[in-house]
Amino acid sequence: MRSRDTTPDQRLGALLALLLALVALAAPSAQAQSDWPSFRGGPEMTGVARETLPARPRLLWTYRASGPIEATAAIVGDTVYVGTRDGELLAIRLADGKRRWRFRTKNPISASPCVSGSVVAVGDEAGTFWAVNRTTGKLLWKYETGGKIASSATAIPGAFLVGAYDNTLYCLDARSGKPRWKFEADAQVHCAPCVAGGTAIIAGCDGKVRMINMQTGQQRAAATVGANMACAPAHRVGVVYVGTMDGQYVAVRVKDGHIVWKVKESGEGGCYASAAVVGNAVVFASRSRRILCADAATGRTRWSFRTKGDVDSSPVVAGGTVFAGSGEGVLYALRLADGKKVWQFAAGGAIKASPAIARGRLVIGNDDGALYCFGK
Repeated sequence: MRSRDTTPDQRLGALLALLLALVALAAPSAQAQSDWPSFRGGPEMTGVARETLPARPRLLWTYRASGPIEATAAIVGDTVYVGTRDGELLAIRLADGKRRWRFRTKNPISASPCVSGSVVAVGDEAGTFWAVNRTTGKLLWKYETGGKIASSATAIPGAFLVGAYDNTLYCLDARSGKPRWKFEADAQVHCAPCVAGGTAIIAGCDGKVRMINMQTGQQRAAATVGANMACAPAHRVGVVYVGTMDGQYVAVRVKDGHIVWKVKESGEGGCYASAAVVGNAVVFASRSRRILCADAATGRTRWSFRTKGDVDSSPVVAGGTVFAGSGEGVLYALRLADGKKVWQFAAGGAIKASPAIARGRLVIGNDDGALYCFGK
């Protein structure tokens, strides 16, 4: 029938439409890619979520653990992983807050879990680094360091990087737990290691930001900051940003350890929270009871928001909103543009954990042992 005839242009258009549809079906969705597998969301420690959340999120569920939650959660697939101060590593269903499994270490966990492939790994304060199957919670292997582990691990191809209070950064094989190399600093390694290309970066309690070859464990460069550091460096475009225990904010160039800028905060409290860096903005938080946004190029303060308690909770940026907890037990949402408060949630107990944001959810714990999940 003539009504069903098509021109060459029409047939070409239909073919292109079909190809575009197939590509759309084959491509992974942004939602499927929006996991939060480790502290700060990934190895560069940027603290930036891949998606946006409502500026005023709704509480969806609460899980009550048997001990305080200081560690930041990891979110992978439909499961939340989090450690507690009473030595439990928990796997919680993201959909409804029901527990999937529980692994007991018997020692306090203040570090965040790190999920890589089928493994979830975490260190405890007795110095043991545990690797368990993330589906079943069964032990795969463990490694004994020589000191407390307060540092969250970072996953690199085939291995985990983790620091300990025996002054050592370890590179442990993900399959066996055996060390590939060890790097010894001059003081304990409290921070989570940051990764930029083939370089691992640690900010130490020896007052130095060190750049380490990820393959060999040899130091490439170092910056002497002049103050101890306990928070993870955040990397963006060849520069890492970190706060110090005496309240300085520092930017260091990765390739040679050059200090790009260093500014002293006006408050008296030190910085134990890791920065979030997005675009040309760096968001810091400190025990001077403030959340502060600085210009990434100069360190100049753009805005500062006062809290009523110390802020050890590392801020996370989702879209145009900054989320962070505080010592007075409040979770804040601030506008990234100007620092104006748009929402808050009173959790009760102090919030030392940092937000984990993935799959349309924000998950955070507090000292009362509550794990909260927020979303639309």
